[in-house]
Amino acid sequence: MILFPAIDIRNGKCVRLIQGDYNKEKIYNDSPANAAQQWEKSQAEFLHIVDLDGAKDGASANIETIRNIAHATTIPVQVGGGIRSMDTIQAYLSAGVDRVIIGTAAINDKSFLEKAVSTYGDKVAVSIDARNGRVATDGWTETSDVTAQDLVKELEVIGVSTIIYTDILKDGMLKGPNFQELETINRLTAINVIASGGISSAADIHQLKKMNLYGAIIGKALYDGTLSFQTLREET
Repeated sequence: MILFPAIDIRNGKCVRLIQGDYNKEKIYNDSPANAAQQWEKSQAEFLHIVDLDGAKDGASANIETIRNIAHATTIPVQVGGGIRSMDTIQAYLSAGVDRVIIGTAAINDKSFLEKAVSTYGDKVAVSIDARNGRVATDGWTETSDVTAQDLVKELEVIGVSTIIYTDILKDGMLKGPNFQELETINRLTAINVIASGGISSAADIHQLKKMNLYGAIIGKALYDGTLSFQTLREET
């Protein structure tokens, strides 16, 4: 199972939000590129980056910051947040990003998602951000009528190879992920599933690994020092 340290970017800085609330922000590093280099030194295999400004506004405001991250490290990078056009995907891939993550547009613009997957294949992943089992959009500010499980079935038909599943109510709370929903989704599909939100202990990681998930994203617990990435790498 791949462990992905998270780098959430807002206004060019490395931050964390609680439950996606833009009014509850904590800045952890003024330089996301420096944060990325620290994770590389800790032997991270892959980085997970979210453009929080892009997620909310639908524009890639932090693409230069993300380009700097891609050029400052040798490990692969996946990026999500506001990716709603083929031009944006191409811009990120040209900037050195290895995989782009489509969120809101996976719900609102199926034809775009289909074109993106047919054009870029496994370089395209989909983020499923759920609140009480239903998919949230627009930087988690809106909740749709689509259930996460129904969306997964649709994504499999389209040919999506990787999904990132986040339980919004768990995110940033350090109380563990939604194991039950992750188990259900992982059994439901052959798509690679990456868990995100609430991971706070080595026990959480071990449990996710037992479930044969493709990956797990860790954010707040690493930045607050609750978890040591290097220790997790050694133990798992």
